[in-house]
Amino acid sequence: MKRSIAESAFSFPNQSEVYHGKVRDVYTIGDKIVVIASDRISAFDHILPRAIPFKGQVLNKIAAHFLEATKSIVPNWVEALPHANVTIGKKCEPIRLEMVIRGYLAGHAWRTYKSGLRELCGVSLPEGLKENDPLPFPIITPATKAEEGHDEDISKEDILLKGIVSEAEWSTLEKYTRALFKKGSEMAAERGLILVDTKYEFGWYQGEIILIDEIHTPDSSRYFHLEGYEERQKQGLAQQHLSKEFVREWLMANNFQGRDGEIMPEMSDEVVEDISNKYIDLYEKITGKSFVGEDLATIEEKVLAYLS
Repeated sequence: MKRSIAESAFSFPNQSEVYHGKVRDVYTIGDKIVVIASDRISAFDHILPRAIPFKGQVLNKIAAHFLEATKSIVPNWVEALPHANVTIGKKCEPIRLEMVIRGYLAGHAWRTYKSGLRELCGVSLPEGLKENDPLPFPIITPATKAEEGHDEDISKEDILLKGIVSEAEWSTLEKYTRALFKKGSEMAAERGLILVDTKYEFGWYQGEIILIDEIHTPDSSRYFHLEGYEERQKQGLAQQHLSKEFVREWLMANNFQGRDGEIMPEMSDEVVEDISNKYIDLYEKITGKSFVGEDLATIEEKVLAYLS
């Protein structure tokens, strides 16, 4: 069984365009898109030199797990998953925002706080917090979706001032973001996890705002282990997390953080297999389901069968 796909070059009937992103390839067919979750992997805004077996299937199936669980709360783009690497859904006009929501002071929020600032994206933060402490309530810290380069923080006030969305549209985005985070947090707790922060993306479809992209995957979200969280906070210890941080840690241990002049380290078969196994472990911990890989050789026939 073929175990990894680094790139795709399909030619589906009535296909009008193809977009190759960092990790996903998007084929447009009429009012639908066929999204191929490749096994490419990126970190520090760089694609690593080798594909990771089953990584695309892991992320696609985690996203499908949560999109199915939340579709009664927020409408989404998904129509079918004919193969573990493939999602077929509605072609939407993306809203150029990432709706980032944070329940804990971690990552970028902590770095901002540690620098002495007490405001993030126009949201005030209280004094006296430590890294990874729970926030008084989840805060939304949006970012603009950049065509190239890094996304940038933006406040609600600037979003409205720039006309990215209207006041009524912002209210819908905020309502959906909070509802998704609440459901995601409840599902995480059932698995002995804490959903620390995550991001959602939305788009327009036939005049309606709907959820697009993936949700609650380890590539788009940060999780802590619930067991031992409070004790580790009391002792000032680092939290046990569930994310793709292990990939960044391996790169940093090999002197690479994507800065000018740094050389991407080589990836041995052992490293590739270890990352693959960790992704599969993430899938099983987050969903509570056993992972069963699907043969990549059947992608095209299964997509064609659905489209016919």
